[in-house]
Amino acid sequence: MALHNCMTDAAWFFPALSSLMLTSNPAVLFTYVGQESQNGLAVQHIRVSRPASAPLFTHLSTMDFYLDASSLLPLSVSFALHPDNDAAQDIQTEIRFANYQTVSGIRVPFRIQKLVQGSLFLDLTVTSVAVNTGLTDSDFTVAASRRDFPCKHEIFARLLLAF
Repeated sequence: MALHNCMTDAAWFFPALSSLMLTSNPAVLFTYVGQESQNGLAVQHIRVSRPASAPLFTHLSTMDFYLDASSLLPLSVSFALHPDNDAAQDIQTEIRFANYQTVSGIRVPFRIQKLVQGSLFLDLTVTSVAVNTGLTDSDFTVAASRRDFPCKHEIFARLLLAF
């Protein structure tokens, strides 16, 4: 994957791990676009980006979040992917979240859809969620040296186990 496709959230599948959690980061710009209607629902539109001196970098990092106007739960997020050989060509991508259920006090979307250029690419139905099962504080301890640092696949596997 080209690096220019790494400027938006890798955690698009779970809004709680997204750019929405970076409100205190001064390198991230939050812009309130306003109240809109999306798929027949009233939403609050928030744009998140990482401003830079190069406009292309700002464009590559821009994500639009649409929050339910009453619950403020994320209903969708939109961003652009790009061909590996052309960072300037946008491939519009939208992630939709639905069927929120409360699990251990946390609202979790049990239906996630990914649309690419307006066509359904992925339709995910979550059947069960377990929160913080089998995890200890040491699972989140940073290793003392790079040699001991777990590879990204191990970290991802641990995160999957957490959810």
